[in-house]
Amino acid sequence: MSDRAEASSVLRALDLRLLRLLRTHGHQPALEGAVLKLTHAGEHGVLWQIVSVTGALVHVRARDTYVRAVRVVALAYVANIAMKHVVRRPRPLIEDLPPISSTVSGLSYPSAHSTTSFAAAAVLSDVLPAAPLYTTATAMALSRVYVGVHYPSDIAAGAVLGTALGRLIP
Repeated sequence: MSDRAEASSVLRALDLRLLRLLRTHGHQPALEGAVLKLTHAGEHGVLWQIVSVTGALVHVRARDTYVRAVRVVALAYVANIAMKHVVRRPRPLIEDLPPISSTVSGLSYPSAHSTTSFAAAAVLSDVLPAAPLYTTATAMALSRVYVGVHYPSDIAAGAVLGTALGRLIP
C-alpha cells in the first residue's frame, strides 16, 4: 500500500470513528429535538438569510454588509451543490445507526450547512460579534454529523470553503 493510500485509509477510519462517536453520544430526546430544529433551520442557508435580511432592515448603517451576506450565502450554496456533483461522495451509511434527519440529496461532500454557515459568519462578523456567529456556525456544522448525514470531513471541507467564499466574494 502506498503512503498516500495508507494516509487516506487512516483518514477514512478516523472520519468514521468520529461519526460514530457523535451518533452514539448525547442523544437524549430534548437535545435531539433541539439539534433537529437547528439543522432544519440551516437548510439552504435559510437561517443565515433571515439574519441577513433582518439585519439589512434594522441595521441601516451596515445594510451593504447584510446585503452582501445574502449574496454570499446564496452563492456559497450554489458553489457547494456544484462541488457535491463533482466529488459525488455518498452520504454516510451505518447499518446500526440510521440518520435521524432527511436530506435533499444523497451527496455528502462538502456539507452545505457548514459552507453557508461559515460563509455567513465570515461576512457578518464585520458587523456582528464574531464569537456567537462562529459558535452558531460550528453548532450548525456539527449538527449534520450528530444527525448522521455527514462525515466530519464533510463539515470541515464546508467550513474551509464557506470561510474562503465569505472572504473572497465581494
